[in-house]
Amino acid sequence: MRLVDDEGKQLPNDGKAVGHLQVRGPIVVERYHKAAAPAVDDQGWFMTGDVASIDEHGMMRIADRSKDVIKSGGEWISSIALENACMGHPKVLEAAVVGIPDEKWGERPLLVVVPHAHVAGDEALKRELLAYMAEHPAVARYAAPDDVAFVPEIPHNATGKVSKLSLRMMFQHYKRPSSKL
Repeated sequence: MRLVDDEGKQLPNDGKAVGHLQVRGPIVVERYHKAAAPAVDDQGWFMTGDVASIDEHGMMRIADRSKDVIKSGGEWISSIALENACMGHPKVLEAAVVGIPDEKWGERPLLVVVPHAHVAGDEALKRELLAYMAEHPAVARYAAPDDVAFVPEIPHNATGKVSKLSLRMMFQHYKRPSSKL
């Protein structure tokens, strides 16, 4: 397995570099070669669709799916990390994060929240959640969302996973407040 950047250049296994995960081997590629021919390069490397890091001992940590990573100002923001951080807030029943277009940064994270029953999804809760995320130790300053959208429910697919595609479609024309960065 290896990591590559957007241009296909191999990244170091230092536990810090984050890139696209590729795998190669007779068992791995044999199963995917015909079904996923575009995902296999001419050297037999299969693009998994995951963004990960690999440390110097070969231990891999998957950060997110490539299609769900938010690319903002040259930084990669993991939607999963932001969702996990937000779920620690006592007034949040469910949370998801999607990237929305931004003229300056390319994309910015939008926090989509279902509040607990009897909790109003209002401006006060929005300010509280934005402050919570900005101060959360697992959230880098550049990754903190600029806005929160409240919804009655977050769409899920047949297997129960959050449907990021449905969320992106719901918010494709979303206009967020001006950037505070």
